[in-house]
Formats: sequence, C-alpha cells, structure tokens
Amino acid sequence: MAYSAAPRHIPAMTFDPNRARGRRAPIALALCCALAAQIIGVAHADGMRCGSRLVREGDTRSTLRDLCGEPTDVQTRTILRRPYYDFQGRIVYYGDGLVEIPVEIWTYNFGPYKLMRRVRIVDGIVDDVETLGYGHRVSEGARPEPGRDAYRDTYK
Repeated sequence: MAYSAAPRHIPAMTFDPNRARGRRAPIALALCCALAAQIIGVAHADGMRCGSRLVREGDTRSTLRDLCGEPTDVQTRTILRRPYYDFQGRIVYYGDGLVEIPVEIWTYNFGPYKLMRRVRIVDGIVDDVETLGYGHRVSEGARPEPGRDAYRDTYK
C-alpha cells in the first residue's frame, strides 16, 4: 500500500455566531440567576417595613415605636453577658462577673393579609427582625396588655 501525498479534504472550521450563542446562553442564564439570588438575599436582610418606613438592626426602641406603633405583644426577659467596652473598633472584655441585660421581644400583627413580625430588642437596640406567618384579626378590645403572652391567654 502506497502512501498518497495528496491532501484529503477537511471541512473548513468556520465560526457560526448563532451556534456559539446557543451554547453560551444556558451558562449566562445560570450566572444571572445566581447573581439575582445573591442580590435578593442581601436585600432581604434584617429589616421591617412599616408603611413606607424601614426599621433595621441598630435602630432604637423609640424609633421602632415611632415608625411602627405599639406592638400586639411584648415579652420581657433578661440575658447575662460579660462586661465589655469598645476600644477602637475591637471589643475588649473585662472582669469575671456577668451583667444582666434586658431583652424585649415585640410581635407585630399587621392583619390577616400581611406577615407578622417578631422584633428582638437587646438593651434598647433592635437586634433581630424575624418574619412569621400571616397575621389574624384582632379587635381593639381584645389586645393583650403589654408584657402578657396573648397565645397563652387565648389557649389555656
């Protein structure tokens, strides 16, 4: 068998932009979805809207009350923490004792068509905002006194 020096016909490699776009589209879509999920996750972070106003972590108890009104339920507790001070942005603990810190948990019921919110206030500062399920109707005369647990009073 003799070797033929004649070149074989090899199909030309041409660039087809429509064909390449078809391969890149799923990758671009996946990247856009991942980016959108990151943005939504960041936008959702630790805030509560009362009408057109926004309450966030770090706001004071009085700011929360001014923007959102009186809560439906208030629970009061205390936690124990080591005493500390802030030295140029670094937390420095001192002493061996513990300090009692007041913690209030305010629950807002905005009605049956909106989600309820639970706000944790530590030492007068909003520490956490949690979204609960849908609210319920509460007549004005049936509102519990501050500091009482409405769930326990209703379902004894």
